Amino acid sequence: MTSRPFIGLTLDAEEAGGWSNLPWYAIRQNYLAAVAGAGGLPVALPHLPALAEDYLDRLDGLVVTGGAFDVDPALYGATERHGTVTLKETRTAFELAVLRGALARDIPVLGICGGEQLLAVALGGTLIQHIPDAVPDALPHEQPNPRDEPGHEVAVVPGSLLARVTGGAARLAVNSSHHQAVDFAGPGVVVSGTAPDGVVEAIEHPGYRFCLGVQWHPEYAVDPRDPDIFRAFVAACREAARQRAGLRPAERVTA
Repeated sequence: MTSRPFIGLTLDAEEAGGWSNLPWYAIRQNYLAAVAGAGGLPVALPHLPALAEDYLDRLDGLVVTGGAFDVDPALYGATERHGTVTLKETRTAFELAVLRGALARDIPVLGICGGEQLLAVALGGTLIQHIPDAVPDALPHEQPNPRDEPGHEVAVVPGSLLARVTGGAARLAVNSSHHQAVDFAGPGVVVSGTAPDGVVEAIEHPGYRFCLGVQWHPEYAVDPRDPDIFRAFVAACREAARQRAGLRPAERVTA
């Protein structure tokens, strides 16, 4: 079985105005290119919560992308909302539905930036609503330099999934474009990467086939090991597709 696994990527959405006079979806090309370059077949997922299970019937993997908005604090039990919080409720409703469905089916999941934060919430965790107000001497996590350049490094926990898929890397150079971060990662969730100021930069859950969230944007390949993340994710998706087709692991063919 050498066909490319079907991998869904969540879209961003905007109201009418700007690019279109009608509401519109968007996704950066490098998200799709990173998945395709790793051997996957990227499929864009519109925000239709009622169809989440139908999508999951066909998907071999899920990428929850980032965006310039936040998870509703009420979803992780917060009683107050910081003034900087911006919501996209329809997008979050769909992403949460398809993400929870993927976890229930043990479909490989990769959360990127805001997708990592939503993954933490789906796994029972909580978020820091605004890093500058909560982390003393915090780094500029909304880096002033371009996103295709590193903003800081991340220390990788030895033996973690993140370490394994990046060839045992102890540190990764990452870009940084977020004002929120994971606080409590959730029951059974492993924090596998942190910034020098202690901010959580990567989480994973060993109870799933492949469940990884990274706070940076590996689709930019700022670090030469970033593509390894996509390759490992797509490999897990391919194995998921193989098992769904009823093929034994011994029948594996490297694409």
